[in-house]
Amino acid sequence: MGLIGDGDKKVIKEEFFSKMANPVKLIVFIGKEHCQYCDQLKQLVSELSELSDKLDYEIVDFDTDEGKELAAKYRIDRAPATTVTQDGRDMGVRFFGLPAGHEFSAFLEDIVDVSNTNTDLMPESKDDLSKIERDVRILVFVTPTCPYCPLAVRMAHKFAIENANAGKGRILGDMVEAIEYPEWADQYSVMAVPKIVIQVDGEDKIQFEGAYPEKMFMEKLLAALE
Repeated sequence: MGLIGDGDKKVIKEEFFSKMANPVKLIVFIGKEHCQYCDQLKQLVSELSELSDKLDYEIVDFDTDEGKELAAKYRIDRAPATTVTQDGRDMGVRFFGLPAGHEFSAFLEDIVDVSNTNTDLMPESKDDLSKIERDVRILVFVTPTCPYCPLAVRMAHKFAIENANAGKGRILGDMVEAIEYPEWADQYSVMAVPKIVIQVDGEDKIQFEGAYPEKMFMEKLLAALE
């Protein structure tokens, strides 16, 4: 039985994938740990790839030497994880865990944005992001039932895409499904979602809760860089 119904497939093809300009490749890293939903993840990307000739996917065993080498290339440090690439080009858009529930729409929107190498961020935000040359990682802890979480996830991913568009590729936007990664959530005392952690050069700088609008989120990012 498929995960995506026929009605939803029609909507995805017409409302999302019809807007894709360039090929997108989903690279899915699967490991031995945290894998209660790995079968669903593999099935999901397989079903989505059937809806557009511009969408492809690859399943990678995170625990093999070859898998670790590819994971290092895409800066993936644990699995399961999916990185949304523009035909293999790392755009910093990653999902740690299954993009299910409310996060599914964010997943689809990210695929379109990566394909088009564009976002709807304000020009001043794009300008600020184009100048960032330090390593930034934005962790967004979510749960599938959280209606506000996709807004935070999308903002982190848009920041990553625009920095990659500028030729930098220094920002990583990470959705982290807190239920699938309980020890990661415990590390940051995640009690409410979305919870955002901004790291700069590997060091935790700022933490906050809530789906902040673009300008406020950008202010947090710039403050973390100071």
